[in-house]
Amino acid sequence: MTFWRDAGLTYIHYSNIAAHVVRQALRAELRASAAKRDISHVQFTPWENGRPVPRKKKVRGDSSS
Repeated sequence: MTFWRDAGLTYIHYSNIAAHVVRQALRAELRASAAKRDISHVQFTPWENGRPVPRKKKVRGDSSS
């Protein structure tokens, strides 16, 4: 078993912490370009019966959901 799992972290959480620490340790001139790589976008797709389930599009101003 790995130490990050013993600490109660997922691998994703552990790697995000490690990446943040490395970026903060960079010299100032390199830190700005590394900060651009800190931004990420994650999209989750639910699956049922081996196929992705389409998401319902939300309409602005619709507070029913």
